Amino acid sequence: MSKKYKMVVVDDHPIVISGISGLLADLENIEIIEKMQSGVTLLDYIESNKVDLVLIDIFLPVITGIDLCKAIKQKYPRVIVIGMSSQSERSLVMKFIQNGGNGYILKSASFDEFKNCINKAIEGEIVFSDEVKTIVSQPLSEDLDTIPSLSRREKDIAVLLSKGKQTQEIADELFLSFLTVQTHRRNILQKYKTKNVAELITLLLKNNLLD
Repeated sequence: MSKKYKMVVVDDHPIVISGISGLLADLENIEIIEKMQSGVTLLDYIESNKVDLVLIDIFLPVITGIDLCKAIKQKYPRVIVIGMSSQSERSLVMKFIQNGGNGYILKSASFDEFKNCINKAIEGEIVFSDEVKTIVSQPLSEDLDTIPSLSRREKDIAVLLSKGKQTQEIADELFLSFLTVQTHRRNILQKYKTKNVAELITLLLKNNLLD
C-alpha cells in the first residue's frame, strides 16, 4: 500500500477550506488531517503533529502565506508547502518560491490541476497551475519594465489610503476585518517595494494606478 501523505489545508475563508477539502477527498495518497483558518495555529500544530504537506492561502491575516512558508521551511524543510491564491502576479509567485515553496496554484484552477500539482510536488517537482505556469515562463526583461497591477480589492484599499483613511476606517467602509485590511496593506507595500503609505501613493499616482 502506498504512503498516505498527511495534509493540512489553511485558509481564512471556511467555504474555501470546505471546497478544496471536498475536491481532494478522493485522492488515495492524501489524508487531510486538519483544516485551519490561521497560520499561527498551523505553526503550533506542526510542533507536535506529523505533517507531510501543507496547502496554504497566500493572503492570511497576521502572518501571510509567503512568510508562513519561510517559517515552516526553516524549521521543517521536508514539509511540502504549496501556496494557493486568487492572484497570479509574478512577484508574489516568485517570492513564495524563493521562501522555499514547492508550488503555487490559483484557486480558480480545475480539480485536475490541483490533483496533478499535488502529485508532482510529492514527487519532488516545483509545481504551478496552468495560468501561473504561463506567467512564470514569461521573459524576465518584461518584469523590469512593468509596474504590477492592483487587484480590485487592493485598489479599493489603496484609494482609501490615498484619502488619508486609517486601517479601521477602511475596514468599516469595505465591510472587512481589521486584520484583512492590515494584511492587504502590508502586501501592497511589499508588492511595490515601498517603505510607507506616502511613498506607495506617490508611486501609484505617478503610474495612474488609482484612476
